[in-house]
Amino acid sequence: MTSVKRSFAGVCVVVFLWIGGLKFFTYEADGIVPFVANSPFMSFFYEHPKAYKAYINKEGELIPKNHAWHLENNTYGFSRGLGVFLVTVAVLVALHRVAPLASMAGSILIFLMTLGTLSFLITTPESWVPNLGDEQWGFPYLSGRGRLVIKDIVILGGALMTMSESARLYLSRPRG
Repeated sequence: MTSVKRSFAGVCVVVFLWIGGLKFFTYEADGIVPFVANSPFMSFFYEHPKAYKAYINKEGELIPKNHAWHLENNTYGFSRGLGVFLVTVAVLVALHRVAPLASMAGSILIFLMTLGTLSFLITTPESWVPNLGDEQWGFPYLSGRGRLVIKDIVILGGALMTMSESARLYLSRPRG
């Protein structure tokens, strides 16, 4: 693996460990609710996905009524499960040198996950600047949530690089 690809793989590992770890905290779980609730692929993880707008918390805000709803909705259970998944794929990618096949599997999982994440640009209305009177709203004006999602294009490319390099390393090893 070239030093650039190795560095990129290392950055991906750090990012997935960090973001995966944050999924265990309330504010992070609250922040992903619009994405999950609007996703045709993930909304089933929540008990009441359509009702989320009445219970949105700002980052760092803790409203007891909203928190109770999120507990009932499985917001925090889903987020913790996603955190375990993200930390697991980070560890798999980090095993590049010792277990290239496991690393390739981790990269494939990251690739598939980022395709799902990028679908949020289509399924989540909060990904775009709302029409609040300014003429700059809707497509192509990304909101904060939309900017959070669009970065996954880079992660998708990185997953392809680490996947191909892990496969190359695996196939170059002597069999015996």
